[in-house]
Amino acid sequence: MWGNFKSIFGWTASAFLVELFFENNVKKFPLLILSRKIAPGFSLAYVPWGPEFPEFFPIEQRPAAAAQIAKKLKKQISRNVMFMRFEPPWQKTETEELFLIAGFKKAAAAVQPPDTVIIDLNVSCEEILMQMKPKWRYNISLAEKKGIKVDTCGVRQINVFYNLLKETAQRDGIAVHDINYYRTLFEICENEKEKLNICLYTASHENDVLAAIVVLFRGKDAIYLYGASSNIKRNMMAPYALQWKAMQDAKEKGCVNYDLFGIPPNEEPNHPMAGLYRFKTGFGGQIIHRAGTWDYPYKKICYHLFNTAEKFRKKLMNLKKKK
Repeated sequence: MWGNFKSIFGWTASAFLVELFFENNVKKFPLLILSRKIAPGFSLAYVPWGPEFPEFFPIEQRPAAAAQIAKKLKKQISRNVMFMRFEPPWQKTETEELFLIAGFKKAAAAVQPPDTVIIDLNVSCEEILMQMKPKWRYNISLAEKKGIKVDTCGVRQINVFYNLLKETAQRDGIAVHDINYYRTLFEICENEKEKLNICLYTASHENDVLAAIVVLFRGKDAIYLYGASSNIKRNMMAPYALQWKAMQDAKEKGCVNYDLFGIPPNEEPNHPMAGLYRFKTGFGGQIIHRAGTWDYPYKKICYHLFNTAEKFRKKLMNLKKKK
Protein backbone atom coordinates (compact mmCIF):
# COMPACT_ATOMS: atom_id res chain seq x y z
CA MET A 1 0.00 0.00 0.00
CA TRP A 2 2.69 2.51 1.02
CA GLY A 3 4.60 1.94 -2.22
CA ASN A 4 1.49 2.62 -4.29
CA PHE A 5 0.80 5.75 -2.30
CA LYS A 6 4.31 7.21 -2.54
CA SER A 7 4.56 6.40 -6.26
CA ILE A 8 1.82 8.97 -6.88
CA PHE A 9 4.05 11.65 -5.37
CA GLY A 10 7.28 11.22 -7.31
CA TRP A 11 8.78 8.07 -5.82
CA THR A 12 9.55 4.82 -7.63
CA ALA A 13 8.60 1.78 -5.56
CA SER A 14 10.46 -1.53 -5.84
CA ALA A 15 9.51 -4.64 -3.86
CA PHE A 16 12.01 -7.39 -3.01
CA LEU A 17 11.95 -10.67 -1.13
CA VAL A 18 15.02 -11.08 1.07
CA GLU A 19 16.12 -14.54 2.15
CA LEU A 20 17.96 -14.66 5.47
CA PHE A 21 20.03 -17.62 6.65
CA PHE A 22 21.03 -17.78 10.31
CA GLU A 23 22.18 -20.93 12.05
CA ASN A 24 19.36 -23.43 11.40
CA ASN A 25 16.78 -20.79 10.53
CA VAL A 26 15.78 -19.66 7.05
CA LYS A 27 13.41 -16.75 6.73
CA LYS A 28 12.10 -14.75 3.78
CA PHE A 29 10.77 -11.27 4.39
CA PRO A 30 9.59 -8.46 2.10
CA LEU A 31 11.54 -5.26 1.59
CA LEU A 32 10.17 -2.07 0.05
CA ILE A 33 12.62 0.39 -1.48
CA LEU A 34 11.53 3.84 -2.60
CA SER A 35 13.75 5.89 -4.88
CA ARG A 36 13.63 9.34 -6.39
CA LYS A 37 15.79 11.94 -8.10
CA ILE A 38 17.38 14.51 -5.76
CA ALA A 39 19.64 16.35 -8.23
CA PRO A 40 20.58 16.08 -11.91
CA GLY A 41 22.24 12.70 -12.31
CA PHE A 42 21.69 11.64 -8.71
CA SER A 43 18.98 9.76 -6.83
CA LEU A 44 18.46 8.34 -3.36
CA ALA A 45 16.99 5.04 -2.22
CA TYR A 46 14.94 4.80 0.95
CA VAL A 47 13.86 1.76 2.97
CA PRO A 48 10.94 2.90 5.13
CA TRP A 49 10.58 1.01 8.38
CA GLY A 50 13.16 -1.56 7.42
CA PRO A 51 14.76 -3.95 7.15
CA GLU A 52 12.25 -5.70 9.40
CA PHE A 53 14.42 -8.66 10.34
CA PRO A 54 12.83 -11.70 12.03
CA GLU A 55 13.00 -11.73 15.82
CA PHE A 56 15.48 -14.61 15.98
CA PHE A 57 18.15 -12.60 14.14
CA PRO A 58 20.50 -10.96 16.72
CA ILE A 59 20.31 -7.16 16.87
CA GLU A 60 24.11 -6.85 16.98
CA GLN A 61 24.32 -8.50 13.53
CA ARG A 62 21.61 -6.43 11.88
CA PRO A 63 23.69 -3.37 10.84
CA ALA A 64 26.13 -5.58 8.88
CA ALA A 65 23.22 -7.47 7.31
CA ALA A 66 21.58 -4.19 6.27
CA ALA A 67 24.86 -3.13 4.65
CA GLN A 68 24.89 -6.38 2.65
CA ILE A 69 21.38 -5.66 1.45
CA ALA A 70 22.45 -2.17 0.35
CA LYS A 71 25.38 -3.59 -1.60
CA LYS A 72 23.41 -6.33 -3.33
CA LEU A 73 20.46 -4.17 -4.34
CA LYS A 74 22.32 -1.10 -5.60
CA LYS A 75 22.44 -2.21 -9.22
CA GLN A 76 18.78 -3.12 -9.18
CA ILE A 77 17.73 0.34 -8.02
CA SER A 78 19.70 2.81 -10.17
CA ARG A 79 23.28 3.29 -11.26
CA ASN A 80 22.90 6.96 -10.25
CA VAL A 81 21.87 6.25 -6.66
CA MET A 82 23.97 8.29 -4.23
CA PHE A 83 23.05 6.43 -1.04
CA MET A 84 20.47 4.11 0.50
CA ARG A 85 18.65 5.35 3.59
CA PHE A 86 17.38 2.93 6.24
CA GLU A 87 15.00 3.49 9.14
CA PRO A 88 15.14 0.22 11.11
CA PRO A 89 12.09 -0.59 13.24
CA TRP A 90 14.01 -2.36 15.98
CA GLN A 91 14.64 -0.65 19.29
CA LYS A 92 17.84 1.28 19.89
CA THR A 93 20.59 -0.64 21.62
CA GLU A 94 24.35 -0.20 21.68
CA THR A 95 24.51 -0.58 17.89
CA GLU A 96 25.65 2.89 16.77
CA GLU A 97 29.29 1.82 16.53
CA LEU A 98 28.23 -1.31 14.62
CA PHE A 99 26.43 0.85 12.02
CA LEU A 100 29.59 2.92 11.56
CA ILE A 101 31.77 -0.19 11.27
CA ALA A 102 29.39 -1.56 8.61
CA GLY A 103 29.92 1.56 6.49
CA PHE A 104 26.85 3.59 7.45
CA LYS A 105 26.69 7.31 8.17
CA LYS A 106 24.24 8.81 10.62
CA ALA A 107 21.64 10.72 8.59
CA ALA A 108 21.44 14.45 9.18
CA ALA A 109 17.64 14.29 9.40
CA ALA A 110 15.06 11.60 10.01
CA VAL A 111 12.20 10.91 7.62
CA GLN A 112 10.12 9.35 10.41
CA PRO A 113 10.67 10.05 14.13
CA PRO A 114 12.64 7.25 15.83
CA ASP A 115 11.23 8.00 19.29
CA THR A 116 7.64 7.38 20.26
CA VAL A 117 5.19 6.45 23.00
CA ILE A 118 3.21 3.20 22.79
CA ILE A 119 0.11 2.63 24.88
CA ASP A 120 -0.60 -0.97 25.90
CA LEU A 121 -4.22 -1.77 25.03
CA ASN A 122 -4.17 -5.27 26.52
CA VAL A 123 -5.40 -3.88 29.85
CA SER A 124 -8.84 -2.51 30.68
CA CYS A 125 -9.92 1.03 29.81
CA GLU A 126 -9.84 1.87 33.52
CA GLU A 127 -6.20 0.73 33.72
CA ILE A 128 -5.28 2.73 30.62
CA LEU A 129 -6.73 5.83 32.26
CA MET A 130 -4.97 5.14 35.55
CA GLN A 131 -1.60 4.99 33.75
CA MET A 132 -2.10 8.55 32.49
CA LYS A 133 -1.00 11.58 34.45
CA PRO A 134 -3.80 12.94 36.68
CA LYS A 135 -4.04 16.15 34.66
CA TRP A 136 -4.62 14.13 31.47
CA ARG A 137 -7.45 12.15 33.05
CA TYR A 138 -8.91 15.44 34.28
CA ASN A 139 -8.68 17.00 30.80
CA ILE A 140 -10.46 14.01 29.22
CA SER A 141 -13.24 14.36 31.80
CA LEU A 142 -13.33 18.13 31.36
CA ALA A 143 -13.77 17.85 27.58
CA GLU A 144 -16.76 15.59 28.13
CA LYS A 145 -18.30 17.94 30.71
CA LYS A 146 -17.88 20.93 28.41
CA GLY A 147 -19.81 19.11 25.68
CA ILE A 148 -17.04 18.22 23.26
CA LYS A 149 -18.49 15.95 20.57
CA VAL A 150 -16.17 13.49 18.83
CA ASP A 151 -17.19 12.26 15.38
CA THR A 152 -15.68 9.51 13.27
CA CYS A 153 -15.48 10.29 9.59
CA GLY A 154 -13.39 9.73 6.51
CA VAL A 155 -12.27 11.50 3.37
CA ARG A 156 -15.51 13.49 3.20
CA GLN A 157 -14.20 15.74 5.99
CA ILE A 158 -10.70 16.13 4.60
CA ASN A 159 -11.21 19.84 3.90
CA VAL A 160 -12.13 20.44 7.55
CA PHE A 161 -9.03 18.57 8.69
CA TYR A 162 -6.77 20.40 6.24
CA ASN A 163 -7.97 23.83 7.31
CA LEU A 164 -7.13 22.94 10.91
CA LEU A 165 -3.78 21.53 9.80
CA LYS A 166 -2.83 24.78 8.05
CA GLU A 167 -3.80 26.69 11.18
CA THR A 168 -1.62 24.39 13.29
CA ALA A 169 1.30 24.66 10.88
CA GLN A 170 1.23 28.44 10.99
CA ARG A 171 1.07 28.44 14.78
CA ASP A 172 3.82 25.87 15.36
CA GLY A 173 6.09 26.62 12.41
CA ILE A 174 5.85 23.21 10.77
CA ALA A 175 5.54 22.15 7.14
CA VAL A 176 2.56 20.28 5.73
CA HIS A 177 1.77 18.57 2.42
CA ASP A 178 -0.75 19.71 -0.15
CA ILE A 179 -4.33 18.61 0.58
CA ASN A 180 -4.19 16.03 -2.23
CA TYR A 181 -1.53 14.13 -0.28
CA TYR A 182 -3.89 13.45 2.61
CA ARG A 183 -6.91 12.87 0.38
CA THR A 184 -4.99 10.30 -1.67
CA LEU A 185 -3.87 8.49 1.48
CA PHE A 186 -7.51 8.04 2.53
CA GLU A 187 -8.62 6.94 -0.94
CA ILE A 188 -5.86 4.32 -1.26
CA CYS A 189 -6.44 2.90 2.22
CA GLU A 190 -10.17 2.69 1.68
CA ASN A 191 -9.72 0.88 -1.65
CA GLU A 192 -6.78 -1.29 -0.61
CA LYS A 193 -7.23 -5.08 -0.83
CA GLU A 194 -5.70 -5.40 2.65
CA LYS A 195 -8.63 -3.35 3.95
CA LEU A 196 -6.44 -0.99 5.91
CA ASN A 197 -8.64 1.10 8.13
CA ILE A 198 -7.84 4.79 8.32
CA CYS A 199 -10.02 7.09 10.32
CA LEU A 200 -10.40 10.82 10.70
CA TYR A 201 -11.73 11.96 14.08
CA THR A 202 -13.06 15.47 14.64
CA ALA A 203 -13.87 17.17 17.95
CA SER A 204 -16.40 19.97 17.91
CA HIS A 205 -18.23 22.29 20.27
CA GLU A 206 -21.49 23.81 19.10
CA ASN A 207 -20.70 24.81 15.49
CA ASP A 208 -16.91 24.96 15.86
CA VAL A 209 -14.61 22.11 14.88
CA LEU A 210 -11.76 22.47 17.37
CA ALA A 211 -9.41 19.60 16.57
CA ALA A 212 -8.91 16.55 14.36
CA ILE A 213 -6.64 13.52 14.24
CA VAL A 214 -5.91 10.80 11.68
CA VAL A 215 -5.38 7.24 12.95
CA LEU A 216 -4.36 4.17 10.95
CA PHE A 217 -5.48 0.73 12.15
CA ARG A 218 -3.16 -1.98 10.87
CA GLY A 219 -3.42 -5.47 12.33
CA LYS A 220 -2.62 -5.31 16.02
CA ASP A 221 -1.37 -1.73 15.84
CA ALA A 222 -3.16 1.61 15.80
CA ILE A 223 -0.95 4.50 14.72
CA TYR A 224 -1.71 8.18 15.32
CA LEU A 225 -0.48 9.77 12.08
CA TYR A 226 -1.57 13.41 12.07
CA GLY A 227 -3.14 15.92 14.41
CA ALA A 228 -4.41 19.46 14.09
CA SER A 229 -6.19 21.96 16.32
CA SER A 230 -7.83 25.35 16.15
CA ASN A 231 -6.65 28.53 17.85
CA ILE A 232 -10.06 29.03 19.48
CA LYS A 233 -11.58 27.39 22.58
CA ARG A 234 -8.30 25.74 23.53
CA ASN A 235 -9.55 25.47 27.12
CA MET A 236 -12.06 22.84 25.92
CA MET A 237 -9.31 20.17 25.81
CA ALA A 238 -10.53 18.73 22.50
CA PRO A 239 -7.24 16.95 21.61
CA TYR A 240 -7.47 14.88 24.82
CA ALA A 241 -10.97 13.72 23.96
CA LEU A 242 -9.82 12.72 20.48
CA GLN A 243 -6.92 10.60 21.69
CA TRP A 244 -9.06 8.83 24.28
CA LYS A 245 -11.77 8.03 21.72
CA ALA A 246 -9.16 6.68 19.28
CA MET A 247 -7.62 4.48 21.99
CA GLN A 248 -11.03 3.06 22.89
CA ASP A 249 -11.83 2.34 19.24
CA ALA A 250 -8.44 0.71 18.72
CA LYS A 251 -9.06 -1.58 21.68
CA GLU A 252 -12.49 -2.54 20.32
CA LYS A 253 -10.92 -3.37 16.93
CA GLY A 254 -8.53 -5.82 18.59
CA CYS A 255 -5.40 -3.65 18.52
CA VAL A 256 -2.89 -4.26 21.30
CA ASN A 257 -0.77 -1.15 20.75
CA TYR A 258 -1.63 2.51 20.27
CA ASP A 259 1.40 4.28 18.82
CA LEU A 260 1.44 8.03 19.43
CA PHE A 261 4.08 8.18 16.69
CA GLY A 262 6.82 10.63 17.33
CA ILE A 263 8.29 12.58 20.23
CA PRO A 264 11.61 14.39 20.81
CA PRO A 265 14.38 12.05 22.06
CA ASN A 266 14.16 13.34 25.63
CA GLU A 267 12.45 15.82 27.90
CA GLU A 268 14.44 18.88 26.91
CA PRO A 269 12.59 22.15 27.73
CA ASN A 270 14.40 24.06 24.97
CA HIS A 271 13.56 21.55 22.25
CA PRO A 272 11.29 23.14 19.59
CA MET A 273 8.82 20.26 20.07
CA ALA A 274 8.99 20.10 23.88
CA GLY A 275 5.23 20.64 24.11
CA LEU A 276 4.62 17.58 21.96
CA TYR A 277 6.79 15.49 24.30
CA ARG A 278 4.78 16.61 27.33
CA PHE A 279 1.43 16.03 25.61
CA LYS A 280 2.13 12.51 24.37
CA THR A 281 4.02 11.17 27.38
CA GLY A 282 1.20 12.37 29.64
CA PHE A 283 -0.98 9.54 28.30
CA GLY A 284 1.32 7.01 29.96
CA GLY A 285 2.61 4.06 27.98
CA GLN A 286 6.16 3.05 27.17
CA ILE A 287 8.70 5.40 25.62
CA ILE A 288 10.44 3.65 22.74
CA HIS A 289 13.75 4.71 21.18
CA ARG A 290 14.41 3.08 17.81
CA ALA A 291 17.70 2.78 15.94
CA GLY A 292 17.23 6.01 13.99
CA THR A 293 18.01 6.92 10.39
CA TRP A 294 21.17 5.61 8.73
CA ASP A 295 22.59 6.14 5.25
CA TYR A 296 24.76 3.75 3.28
CA PRO A 297 26.74 5.95 0.84
CA TYR A 298 27.70 4.74 -2.62
CA LYS A 299 29.17 8.04 -3.89
CA LYS A 300 30.95 9.27 -0.78
CA ILE A 301 32.07 12.74 -1.89
CA CYS A 302 28.65 13.60 -3.28
CA TYR A 303 26.99 12.17 -0.21
CA HIS A 304 29.15 14.34 2.06
CA LEU A 305 27.92 17.44 0.24
CA PHE A 306 24.31 16.27 0.46
CA ASN A 307 24.68 15.49 4.17
CA THR A 308 26.13 18.94 4.88
CA ALA A 309 23.25 20.62 3.02
CA GLU A 310 20.70 18.50 4.88
CA LYS A 311 22.21 19.50 8.24
CA PHE A 312 21.96 23.17 7.30
CA ARG A 313 18.34 22.76 6.20
CA LYS A 314 17.48 21.04 9.48
CA LYS A 315 18.97 23.92 11.50
CA LEU A 316 16.87 26.42 9.55
CA MET A 317 13.71 24.40 10.19
CA ASN A 318 14.44 24.18 13.94
CA LEU A 319 14.99 27.93 14.11
CA LYS A 320 11.65 28.46 12.41
CA LYS A 321 9.90 26.22 14.95
CA LYS A 322 11.38 28.19 17.86
CA LYS A 323 10.10 31.55 16.61
